This record gives sequence, structure tokens and C-alpha cells, in this order.
Amino acid sequence: MTGASVVPLPAQPQRGLDRGVVLPQPERLKVLLVEDDEGDAFLVTELLAEAEAAVDLVVATSLTQARQQIASMDCVLLDLGLPDAQGLDGLRLVLAMAGRAAVCVLTGRQDEHLGVAAVGEGAQDYLVKGQVDGVLLSRSLRYAVERKRADENARRLREVELRQAESARLERGLLPQPLMQSDQVAVHTFYRPGRHAALIGGDFFDVVQTAPDRIELIIGDVCGHGADEAALGVELRVAWRALILAGVPEDEVLPALEQVLMTERRLREIFATVAAVQLDLAENRARVRLAGHPPPLLLSGGTVTPVPAPGGLLLGVAPRRPTAFDVEFPSDDWSLLMYTDGLIEGRIGPSNERLDVSGLQTLFAEPATRQVPLGDLPAWLVGRAEEVNGGPLADDVAMLLVSRGGGR
Repeated sequence: MTGASVVPLPAQPQRGLDRGVVLPQPERLKVLLVEDDEGDAFLVTELLAEAEAAVDLVVATSLTQARQQIASMDCVLLDLGLPDAQGLDGLRLVLAMAGRAAVCVLTGRQDEHLGVAAVGEGAQDYLVKGQVDGVLLSRSLRYAVERKRADENARRLREVELRQAESARLERGLLPQPLMQSDQVAVHTFYRPGRHAALIGGDFFDVVQTAPDRIELIIGDVCGHGADEAALGVELRVAWRALILAGVPEDEVLPALEQVLMTERRLREIFATVAAVQLDLAENRARVRLAGHPPPLLLSGGTVTPVPAPGGLLLGVAPRRPTAFDVEFPSDDWSLLMYTDGLIEGRIGPSNERLDVSGLQTLFAEPATRQVPLGDLPAWLVGRAEEVNGGPLADDVAMLLVSRGGGR
């Protein structure tokens, strides 16, 4: 190894004082000593050897040589007087490239104040040359590594907490409380994030009552996962609610929503699927519009059938007005289930076949389904879909279940 030497230091098994119990050997540390003085480097090597420290020591004589070794190290023991890096400026360069490695600095007796300043800059510890023995040196290196790991764990935990807080704020925007007062129908909502590293997706829904006998519903899914997709989903939901409350003609709502999507998306490849339903309770009917979204399921008279509305094109691909499809409810006992495709994209056992809409109908046909209260039905369906899938569903799942009368 040009310009650097590797000195493996032995680690002896430690025997306990009671009954000769053998204690676990400490983890061997890979330590990079950056020191241009051969005498000081030899002294550090001898101190660690005498203490039988569980350390593999690599010696580099300059920062340039250290840069080639540092990626695989647990700790860097840095002299602050190198030919190509002096004092705290050299420390800052090492900290910038240290990554997961802890950093300890070596100072002379007259420069002990630099050690204190080094800790303030981000080093885990400092040692004064000539004032440490092998045991103290070994212990200081190990403690520095543990402090660095604790700091990294705390940083990662904080990042997770921040992502969770951000996801919670976005989720509140994606999944609002229904804006309705009618007691003629009941609305049950459901949302479960997928297994994408706790990242929230772009699934959204909303419910707005615009007249005593008229209720508007929407459910949608922005492709992708993460804050950008979730934020876009929030924008689409808020835009839809604003359009509905402003009384925009029903045929113009989804085209306007598509304009928002195309204006606000960060990439041209981003698209969304949407299912929009207008309930006319006085006429006991609904009007359904689909833009590349799975069809709602109609529960009535003990049967479950998908609404045969035209599938339409995805929003953001080729602007085109979705075709409206009218549904006449056969009685005053019915439910309409709207959902995102995360529910039906799971697989059936070990095969590559997906659950799809037909598989979802099969789940409804199971005798146990009749015993599930309507309010618990969305969560029950997700549970059964996960059982069939053989594990958690990969994508987010959002559902709206609107029921009238007995709902079945």
C-alpha cells in the first residue's frame, strides 16, 4: 500500500474474574492514523500493541494518502500539523470526508486549546501527545466510535421523525373530513400507506355536499411516492373542492383538474388517475366519470358488480373529457365502494396473477364478508387482500364507502 502501512494489533480473549468465564471479544476497530512524524506514529503503534487493543491500525503520512483509506475506517486519529493540512482547516477537510468514521485529534502540550476547539468543530475527542498510555488511547478511540454511532443514530431518528411529521401534514391535506350534513347516506373513509420506507403517496379523496340531495365524491392517485407526489395530490384535492364549491359545470371539473396537474407537476411523466361520482339522492342515481381509474363497486341486493363506466384516459397524458356514465340504484339499500389501485394490485399467492377487480369481487363473495359491519369493511378488505398477497400491499390504499339504507 503506497504511502501507508497497516499494523494489525492483537486482541486477546478476556477471561472473567469469576470462574474463568470467557467474555465476548470487543469489536475490532479499523483506525486510520494520519501522522507525518514517524516517531509519533511508532509510539501510537506501540501503545496500542502493549494494551493488546482490538485495533487494526493504518498509518498515512498526509491528508492526500488518508483520503484513499478513510471510507472503510471506523475512526480517524488526526495530527493537526500535517504537511498538506494545518490546524482546524485540516480537521474540517477530514470531517467533510469522514462519513461514518469518528474523528479524534492529536495535539501537542502547547496546543491543547486546539483540541477543545476541534471538539467544537465536530471531532469526537482530542488527545494530548505524551499524556496518554495504551489503555487510555484504546478506550478513547472506542468511546469516540460509539459517540459517533450514537450521533448518527440520533440524526437518522430525527430525519425519520421529520419525515413522519411531514407525512402527517400531507396526509391531513390528502384525506380531509367529508364536507356534508346529510343523514341520508353514511360515508366511511380508509387510508393505509404502502411499504415505501414510510413515504406517503399521492392517493387522495374528498366528499362535498352541494345541495340537500346532491353529494360529490372523488378519489384519485398521483403516480409515485414521496413529498412531491403527496403535495401534488393535496393540490388536486383542494382544486377539486374549490371547483365544486364554485359551481363549475360538472363536465368542466375534471378537465380543469387536469390543467392544474399539468401546470404543477415537476416532470412531464407524472400523471394521475381519478374516479368522480355525483350522487343524486332524490332520484336515487349516480353519475360516474373515470380517468384511468378502477371502477367503483356497487353493492346491492346481495350482489357486487363493478360500475361499467368507460375507463377514460389518465389525467396528464392526452387531455380529453371523461365520458359520464349514469347508474340507477335498484333499491334504497346500496353501497358504492371507491378505491385506489393499491387495493387490487397485490398478487394471488405465489403466482404473478394480480387480485384485480374480479378478485376483489371474489373477496366480497366470501360468507364472512356479510358479517362485517359496513364501517369496518374497507379495513377488512385490505386485511384479506394482504392475506391473499402473502404480505403487506406495496402501494398505498385509499377507499371511500358510501352507503344508503342497509348498504347491501
